[in-house]
This record gives sequence, C-alpha cells and structure tokens, in this order.
Amino acid sequence: MNLTVFGATGGIGREIVRQALGAGHRVTAVVRDPARLDVRGDALEVFRADLTDPEELRAAVSGRDAVLSGLGPRSRKDAGVTTRLTRTVLRAMEAEDVRRLLVVSAAPVGPAAANDGPLDRAARGLVSAILKDIYADLREMEGELARSGTDWTSVRPPRLQNKPLTGRYRTLVGGFPRKGRFIARADVAHAMLAMIDDDGTVKQGVGVAY
Repeated sequence: MNLTVFGATGGIGREIVRQALGAGHRVTAVVRDPARLDVRGDALEVFRADLTDPEELRAAVSGRDAVLSGLGPRSRKDAGVTTRLTRTVLRAMEAEDVRRLLVVSAAPVGPAAANDGPLDRAARGLVSAILKDIYADLREMEGELARSGTDWTSVRPPRLQNKPLTGRYRTLVGGFPRKGRFIARADVAHAMLAMIDDDGTVKQGVGVAY
C-alpha cells in the first residue's frame, strides 16, 4: 500500500513508519523537521510541512491508500493542537478524495470498560481530571472526524510505554478491553496498520490495550 504518516517523528508515528516499511509499504512521512526522523528506507519519502495549510498537504496525501496520524499534544500546554492539525489533514484529504484515515486518541475519550473494578474506575477518573484539557482536545478532534467525509478510525490506547512490539494486545470496537491499563507505542502502531483494511473499524473508536 501507499501510506502517508503524520506525526512521524513522535513515538507512535515513528513506529508506524518503521513497521510499515518493514511490511513492504511505501510511506510518505510528513514532518516539520526532517532531521528528527531517524528511520530510513528506499520506500520512504520525507515531506516537510508545518501542517497549517491544507493546500500544502494535498501533495502528501494525493493517491494514497490510507493516512495514519500519530499527531497529539506533548504536554498539557499543547491542548488544542490535535484538533487544529487534524482539521488541516482532513481538509487536504477531502480535497484529494482520499478516504481512509486512522488516528491516535486516548482511552478516556471513549466509554469505560464494562465491569471494571473500583480501582480502575478511580484511576481513570483521576487521570481524566488531571488531563482534562488534553482529553477535551481529543474529543473535539473525534467530533471533527465524525463530521468529515472520511472513513476514519480513532484508536484509543491507555497509558503508553516505550517497550518492544509484542503483537499480543486486545482490541474492542466501540469500547475498551477490560483491565487494559498499558500498551507499548509499538503495539499501538501495529494495531493501526492492521486496522487499515478492517471494515469493522470504519467510523468507530477502537480501544486497544494488553
């Protein structure tokens, strides 16, 4: 497949690029600073852009089979950035009639896991309160997805870890796996790539966790 990856220098975006190249896909990595991308490959194109102008991004998404986004805030002060950047990506995709889009969101944006115990509910509530601005941004982003003409999927992981790929994670369309507290960024990337051709995830939020 011919893929475009936004947020390619972030933890999940870099893993998407690396794994996609390893699987034989052609990848366009959209970055602000090419020097920060340490992934290399003959099938990799690096596209420099600041993500403020949809017209500038049209060439990065034109003719692609799917677009994957690892865009997200690096800290609480970046709240709002995900919605703004994703809106730009959506406009570029719609201008080029590119439909498939997978983005990273977060577990607290979706419904809680069924039958979670009091500890899990309390922890979720505490994290949601501390990061309320970031989660508000992600909810707004998901609203933009729902109003778009794309075939979107919002992938909702819990707490992220910098650990190797395992491939042993659980997913739940429209919900969240019970007692799923952690997942490696590499496994989130793996799940996103696996969902590209999964029609059951289109226009859905998907919880992913161990």
